[in-house]
Amino acid sequence: MTAFNAVRFRVKPGRDKDFLDAHLRVERNWPGLRHANIIKTGDRTYCIVAEWSDMDALAAARPHMVATLDGFRDTLEDLGGGLGLTDPVSGPVVLELK
Repeated sequence: MTAFNAVRFRVKPGRDKDFLDAHLRVERNWPGLRHANIIKTGDRTYCIVAEWSDMDALAAARPHMVATLDGFRDTLEDLGGGLGLTDPVSGPVVLELK
């Protein structure tokens, strides 16, 4: 069953281009990854949303995701509230609306 993950980020002042450029350098042919998009959600805030073939593919890609994060971790600002640098969520699709 299709799965999605979403990760919220806040970028340090003046580092937006570095954050986005780091994602352009990432290998994106991970098994099971169908689509991935970064959306700008506010001033210096972004969210990456990715679609996966299933939860197993998403779980298998976690080491790649962590390695990717390590490549731009210095561009991120703590989200506060005990979250740290990222606010990730993931899960299987339970209702397809369109």
